[in-house]
Amino acid sequence: MTSIFAVILTFNRRDLVTRCLESIFAQSHACDRVVVIDNCSSDGTAEMLREDWGDRVEVHTLSRNIGASGGFNAGIRVAYQSGADFVWVMDDDVLPEKDALAKLVEADQFLADRGVARAFVLSSAWTEDGNVTNVPKIDTRPDARGYETWPFYLDRRIVPVTRATFVSILLPRSIIAQYGLPLAPMFIWGEDSEYTLRITERCPGFLVSESRVRHLRQLSGAVSILTEVDKTRLKYHRHFIRNHMYMARVYGAKLDFLRHTVRQVQLLLKLARAHNIEKARIVLTGILESFWFHPSVEAAHAPSDRLGVKIRCDHPIAPAASEDIRSLGHSAGSLT
Repeated sequence: MTSIFAVILTFNRRDLVTRCLESIFAQSHACDRVVVIDNCSSDGTAEMLREDWGDRVEVHTLSRNIGASGGFNAGIRVAYQSGADFVWVMDDDVLPEKDALAKLVEADQFLADRGVARAFVLSSAWTEDGNVTNVPKIDTRPDARGYETWPFYLDRRIVPVTRATFVSILLPRSIIAQYGLPLAPMFIWGEDSEYTLRITERCPGFLVSESRVRHLRQLSGAVSILTEVDKTRLKYHRHFIRNHMYMARVYGAKLDFLRHTVRQVQLLLKLARAHNIEKARIVLTGILESFWFHPSVEAAHAPSDRLGVKIRCDHPIAPAASEDIRSLGHSAGSLT
């Protein structure tokens, strides 16, 4: 029987992860296991999860925050190595509608019955105000006749896509085995885009419009250092710049990296002219880091000893495992 593991990443948002878990357990198509990766929260999230959800949820608490990239790497790795056939991945601020997973499963089965190769199936994401968010990129690659294929699927309310986010994405085991794990060194912003671009190398993923989730984003709109006002988030923009320059180099056309570099230099000069030295320094740091940023892909079966943290696992089936501390090392391995 096909098994589906939900993987939820959380950090210091105990109220949101509670709402997310309530939505997960209200699904018309139940998950076989629910895994929560707690990225070293300091607001009592780990304690709350053990007390309120300990009999239903497998909680992996990290000894330090390794970013969204490291957290999703750990969560997908745990689910894969535990035998999941599909891994349903999301952040803690995602609230799936009751039939969200069922619609993903139906779409995947529809494609499988017709022999359509797919890298993933993905929910459509909406804000609380009813606006679309986390919009993926439509796959415009032509078929053998030279035509784009996306109109073919519209009657089923699905569309082929490439770049997407980890907002209710259902990943098949075979794809994880073939393409490995998200790049933990990216830390934050872009790890989901990189991963979905990587795994759609040969075949697209599919957006399923009838599978709907609400994404309770703290900020609306695109990430931009120009409009950033949160001092805590500001320092992370070096990762945003570095990661997107890396993706332009790896997945773009030959001149994309050059064009992207020029845009970032223009942004740097704009901030400097406005005497915003702090933000200009962050942009410069991201640009320079991108030139020597060459992370390696970890295989899904690789041992969990490369992330530089310790993990405490609280397992609802085996309570004795709550004291199981597994040491994880530091550098990323290669997909071999």
